[in-house]
Amino acid sequence: MIILGIDPGSRVSGYGLIEVNGRKFRYLDSGILKFDHIDSFIDRLRVIYEETEILIDKYQPDEVALESLIYVKSVTALAKLAQARGAMVAALKTTKSFEYSPNLVKSTVSGHGHASKEAIEKVLKMTLGDIKIRRHDESDALAIALCHVLLRGRNLAPRERKNSLRNLR
Repeated sequence: MIILGIDPGSRVSGYGLIEVNGRKFRYLDSGILKFDHIDSFIDRLRVIYEETEILIDKYQPDEVALESLIYVKSVTALAKLAQARGAMVAALKTTKSFEYSPNLVKSTVSGHGHASKEAIEKVLKMTLGDIKIRRHDESDALAIALCHVLLRGRNLAPRERKNSLRNLR
């Protein structure tokens, strides 16, 4: 089974793929999708949709895990992030999709809900091998995928299930 983790963004998004075979999992690929070279936000949304669609077509993941929206101080930034995330979700079409809160991802992967980016990257390298992580968006996406792998099929407490893990399809 192939799990795709996505760290959504309106300018840069990270993606990470993990293959799961029983209790074993291995790193397949990761990277970033850059959209910041497109000035018009409406045009950027179209490209976000298209690039996500290409990613889905290329890797054919069985399930996709995304980070849920986070609190930001700027309402404008939140609105743009929500729209970018919506374009990504639309591109997933019938792929089974889930979302996880940032704190649930961090606590599942590292054991601490407020772990630093460096701590998350260290756990990822210990778990997935000596992988080359170029940007935090990429490591965030891999952490989201790993979180999904670790929580997949578990019975979460009602509050966690309601607020942190949602089946988007």
